[in-house]
Amino acid sequence: MRRGRRPTTADLSQLDRERGMRTIRKVAPYLWPEGQAWVKRRVVLALLALVLAKIVSVLTPFLYKAAVDSLTGEGASDAMLMAVSAVGLTVAYGMARLMSTGFQQLRDAIFTRVAQRALRRLALETFTHIHNLSLRYHITRKTGGLSRIIERGVKGVEFLLRFLLFSIGPLVLELLMVGVIFALAFDIWYLAVVAVVIAAYMKFTFVVTDWRVQIRRKMNEQDTDANQKAIDSLLNFETVKYFGAERREAERYDQAMAGYEEAAIKTSYSLAFLNFGQAFLITGGLIAVMVMAAMGVQAGTLTVGDFVMVNAYMIQITMPLNFLGTVYREIRQSLIDMADMFDLLEQPAEVEDRPGAPDLKVTGGTVEFRDVRFGYDPERPILKGVSIQIPAGRKVAIVGPSGAGKSTIGRLLFRFYDVGDGAVLIDGQDLRDVTQESLHAQIGVVPQDTVLFNDTIYYNIAYGRPEATRDEIEAAARAAKIHDFIAGLPLGYETLVGERGLKLSGGEKQRVGIARTLLKNPPILLLDEATSALDSETEAGIQAQLKAMGEGRTVIAIAHRLSTIVDADEIVVLEEGRVVERGTHEALVARAGRYAAMWQRQQAGEDEDIAAA
Repeated sequence: MRRGRRPTTADLSQLDRERGMRTIRKVAPYLWPEGQAWVKRRVVLALLALVLAKIVSVLTPFLYKAAVDSLTGEGASDAMLMAVSAVGLTVAYGMARLMSTGFQQLRDAIFTRVAQRALRRLALETFTHIHNLSLRYHITRKTGGLSRIIERGVKGVEFLLRFLLFSIGPLVLELLMVGVIFALAFDIWYLAVVAVVIAAYMKFTFVVTDWRVQIRRKMNEQDTDANQKAIDSLLNFETVKYFGAERREAERYDQAMAGYEEAAIKTSYSLAFLNFGQAFLITGGLIAVMVMAAMGVQAGTLTVGDFVMVNAYMIQITMPLNFLGTVYREIRQSLIDMADMFDLLEQPAEVEDRPGAPDLKVTGGTVEFRDVRFGYDPERPILKGVSIQIPAGRKVAIVGPSGAGKSTIGRLLFRFYDVGDGAVLIDGQDLRDVTQESLHAQIGVVPQDTVLFNDTIYYNIAYGRPEATRDEIEAAARAAKIHDFIAGLPLGYETLVGERGLKLSGGEKQRVGIARTLLKNPPILLLDEATSALDSETEAGIQAQLKAMGEGRTVIAIAHRLSTIVDADEIVVLEEGRVVERGTHEALVARAGRYAAMWQRQQAGEDEDIAAA
């Protein structure tokens, strides 16, 4: 495709076909997985049941014809024998129809476990992959749109698997058998009419469906956009209320839904056109062969039973042809939905473990930033050669104005990103050379904004160490000064905190987060404004507990409120991505430099607050 040219419908159709073939190649192995003999057995048995169902289905009209001929006197000559024969053939006809349905249901019952296994594994693979993507991806993603892509993609898995195994092949088999019967039992003109009708039907269906897929794509885009706006607005419920923006949010949502409405209407109109066109072609073919059969009966070359059988076969092939139209339409849609999901699966993880990477071994807990250079955007560097060494068991605070790179230090330590130049080391081990899982296990983080799961308080605290006993969980809550509050709740530790912990105050959420980290009991502790949401009295108690918790551990405290880090063994002052000062609180104040100016401003502000109070 030439640069600067807008993609045409043909370009989009070609792209859809390429993505569709890629999706089929990725899904097909779930039908025949290596080392999964039970899956292969079920697939073979399901195919066997399918073939038996088709054979019985194709032979059933013969029984119908024989019964009609018997009743019209074109079979046996004896009246009693004709009656018995007709009854027997009618029963046999009914049993054949029942067997055909029974084999189809048996096929579905056998295959269900295969399809559900594939759905579960693909859903798990997608969920796991999303968690492995970098923080950069999650910062830029749209939660609502992402959830919609996964939902639609996973739903398409089972349908596509059934299509690969049970749709096109069996449909072709059934049409071939009916065509052979028409050619042998009647003459070649019946087969010619049927072949022309099938060819015209398929061409019409595929062309119109391709057109409808473009409309459906637009509808999906509008649906994703509306869902994203709805979730984004609900997640920011309080902000919406603060600014009285309910009407504005409703208008944004309604605009997105208006686009969806327009695309949905076009989809419905085009479906009506497709259905009428299909009915026109099938009805034309049905009339043609029925007229030919009626003329044969009048000429005495065919029986009434033959006339009925022709009608039965035409109706019988109408069903799979209509099914083909539906299947093709749904297949195209499923391929688009699943292609979006596979695009997501092919999104590379920015931070990956090296092959054969060992686990991090923490012997003391010395952390070193060695000439670290990093920027979220290559054109805008954040850290410009930062070197910091935090000895094992010591507390180092990192301070500085907004944008200096304080939070970036924490993200690099947790390896949300890899450094551009330089290295981050723990006990001499480059973080890029060890597994992320082992790294995360050794670092406890108390962030500035604690986000909780929409579950119980017990679950949220236990998240720090799921195997912990209840006594250990309550001990962590006591240490974080929140046990008494929890005990005073009607449901205690079983109280639900609401989505993102909205049922708790900022201070309560922060204390639950601190309890969670205390329970994890890591050798390295990262405090990112850990007490920023607490009142002065509670903060004093928590600071004392955090100080006790830090004994024997390496503590990195990222702080804006300088009064919380005066006890640090060393304070590092960052400005514009560089270390401009370092030393103890007393030494930095005495130096009368950048830190001292920040300290004086904050002290003056606190004095004004006290005076105002």
